[in-house]
Amino acid sequence: MKHSNISVFIPHIGCLHQCSFCDQRTISGAQHAPDGNEVREICARALSEIKEPQNTEIAFFGGSFTAVPRDYMTELLSAASEFVGDGKFSGIRCSTRPDCISAEVLDILKSYGVTAIELGAQSMDDAVLEANERGHSACDVVNAGRLIKEYGFELGLQMMTGLYKSSRESDIATADALIDIAPDTVRIYPVVVLNGTKLAEYYRRGEYRMMPFDDMVSLCAELLEKFGKKGIRVIKCGLHASEFVEHDMVAGYYHPAFRELCESRIYLKRIEEYANDCGYIRIAVPARDISKAVGHKKSNIEYMKSKGVEVQIVPSASDKTEIIERR
Repeated sequence: MKHSNISVFIPHIGCLHQCSFCDQRTISGAQHAPDGNEVREICARALSEIKEPQNTEIAFFGGSFTAVPRDYMTELLSAASEFVGDGKFSGIRCSTRPDCISAEVLDILKSYGVTAIELGAQSMDDAVLEANERGHSACDVVNAGRLIKEYGFELGLQMMTGLYKSSRESDIATADALIDIAPDTVRIYPVVVLNGTKLAEYYRRGEYRMMPFDDMVSLCAELLEKFGKKGIRVIKCGLHASEFVEHDMVAGYYHPAFRELCESRIYLKRIEEYANDCGYIRIAVPARDISKAVGHKKSNIEYMKSKGVEVQIVPSASDKTEIIERR
């Protein structure tokens, strides 16, 4: 059953640090801090509209939720908890920093019906974390993740690819380190450079050089496969489409269908393996994946044609990808 979130965005009021890449107001689009009554209005409206609330969570995103003033956090949780339970939403999820997790905080979250916690790990390379002024270490991610799992929460981890001072190798190492923590879910956010951030200053001065967009797609495709093989759900790959981001973006890896580009790249890799030493191949894929297999603007088909291979993609009668004809 498809899962969904009722997102409540909290502006940048809880973080103790201003990371090099962060302009949370631009990312979330939030211009003010919602109070408990606003949360009730959002939840009540959503509850009247959603057909399967039991597959939906109330999600506090945008800022570091457990770092906001305690009375404000509990005000929001109290309001949201009224909409959790039989015939209502399945739970509450929030995102926060690894260094803003403690037994005391988790006791509070548990008491209000929080079911899932996402940590902004971003990198597991301490040099990269320091260069981007994260204010926490890779060890903090490990310790917070362990504690969250011990308390029985669903654990989500978020990583950023292409950060200042990072590399393809360090991003892959970060993914491996996150896998070792065994999260339930992961989000992959390729860097988007926003106006008003230190990263934008570094970029304009030429101190921050980014890998080509196509290379980032290949990297994230590799990470999708890596997490998938370990049974870890990647619930987001690429920053969500937003008019605020599009307006304030200076550079970076933003595309409204970034994940599909990555999944298309995975299909291309598979097609190349299938088409080894042949000039024509017909492949059946699940109907939902036709556009991914064909590629954006038929890029996969055109790429294989440039290699002297004609590829025909047809809908599969089953849920499997398989070779129909090869010559």
